[in-house]
Amino acid sequence: MLDFPEFFTAVSVLSNGFDAWIWVFPGLVIGLVFGALPGISVTMAMALFLPMTLYMEFLPAIIFLSSIFTGAGFGGSVPAVLMNIPGTSSAVATTFDGYPMARKGLHNEALGAALGASVTGALVSYCLLLFLIVPLANIVIKMGPLEMLGIAIWGMLMLSSLTGVSMLRGMIAGCFGVLIGTIGMNTVGYMRGTMDIPELLDGVSKVPALMGLLAASALFSLVNSKFIIESDSARGLSGKRMLAGFVSILKHKVCTLRGLLIGTVVGATPGVGASVSNLMSYSEAKRNSKDPDSFGKGNIEGVIAAESANSSSEGGSMATMLALGIPGGGATAVLLAAFAMHNVVGGPDFIDKNKDIVYTIILSNIGQCLLLFPIGFIFIFLASSLVKVPLRFLIPVVLVAASFGAYAIDGSPAGPITLLVFSVIGWVLARYKYPPAAVVVGMLLGGLLENEALKTMQLSSGHPAYILERPGAMAIFALILISMALTARSKFKKRKNSNDLPPTSLNASRTVAQPKG
Repeated sequence: MLDFPEFFTAVSVLSNGFDAWIWVFPGLVIGLVFGALPGISVTMAMALFLPMTLYMEFLPAIIFLSSIFTGAGFGGSVPAVLMNIPGTSSAVATTFDGYPMARKGLHNEALGAALGASVTGALVSYCLLLFLIVPLANIVIKMGPLEMLGIAIWGMLMLSSLTGVSMLRGMIAGCFGVLIGTIGMNTVGYMRGTMDIPELLDGVSKVPALMGLLAASALFSLVNSKFIIESDSARGLSGKRMLAGFVSILKHKVCTLRGLLIGTVVGATPGVGASVSNLMSYSEAKRNSKDPDSFGKGNIEGVIAAESANSSSEGGSMATMLALGIPGGGATAVLLAAFAMHNVVGGPDFIDKNKDIVYTIILSNIGQCLLLFPIGFIFIFLASSLVKVPLRFLIPVVLVAASFGAYAIDGSPAGPITLLVFSVIGWVLARYKYPPAAVVVGMLLGGLLENEALKTMQLSSGHPAYILERPGAMAIFALILISMALTARSKFKKRKNSNDLPPTSLNASRTVAQPKG
């Protein structure tokens, strides 16, 4: 629980330390810009500015880097909504409903909802972190391969939400993604699918691949269009409508709360992170929705679910880093490097001996979330101007930016080549009505699924009874079964209700007035 003397010390440090706060604004802006650039991850942005922190004091350095982390958490949603290109891998699920909303002229509402969900998710997760950092860390440290396998399987259930008209096509696309995700050398030294290409030894580069898969069908479909939004009246920028989108999170409180809880817990799990949490949150939002068929067609709940989980995972990963000294992902790994540069080691001893510093870092993160609203609002107002740019100019610029971003990831031509190959694959999938999003899910989770399954087999020696020794794993698999049972029950009731309707009701929509005479 909260140590009040140390807490008030942290409040005093922040209230009297202007030197720390001065770095928040540039950090948030850098995070927003880099997060919005296709292919430029938050990890890359933080690593780029890491050397600069060597000349700062410890607290200003950590606050600056964590501000980049906070800004990028939302920045990735801007291209996801406007161009169907997730700025980061954690914004994948935002494209599912964000881009359809933009195509309908609801880009103001979509970006406002994304900002509201991001601010709320990150703010609440850091508030929870303030009180629960030690208990949460104790839970995370007990998670083994079997528990991680359960989380990966839960994430794979997302495939059922992306199947569209044909569940079979969705499952085929998902399995194809899993195969792609397992290309390269696995943890026991076996190589699969490399075709003697050295660049594939570490697997397919995820970000260029998902940019190609998700952006291709969208860009190809827009070739004959003049603007992203065809209607002149719908292309307008409205601060009032953005605020309405922001406030919509209050209308969907349950969806927001569910997303931030999933994001916090999953984000705290090392090696899983935001790219899994936002998919899980989206899947649960669709499963619990009164109108699940509207998801993927421009349902604002899909945007809220994805972004609340995406941003709240920041608090979870920070908990793991501070309490255990274990990075939850690439961004927190850079933060740990900043710790090391200042001769500070994260972990249980750090918390015990420096609770005031820990509280200072967390409180600064809460302050960053509050500042993200006005800064992010201005940013999306400027970014929304993209809908007014003619596509004959926008498409080439987006493709060139994506190519440079793909090159920056690997520092070799392999990135742009991956982008090109998966753009073609994405177009073919969309052409024959196979969901590219299902392939993305399979890619993101395929490697995790395989690695944790191998580790579990090694630890259990292949004995199924091993699960009885892991109560945490039993709880996760029980939740999976409950989730599947509730989904099946919902579909059964829906089918039963449709069968109970009289034939005249079922055919009412097909009735056409016949001409007289």
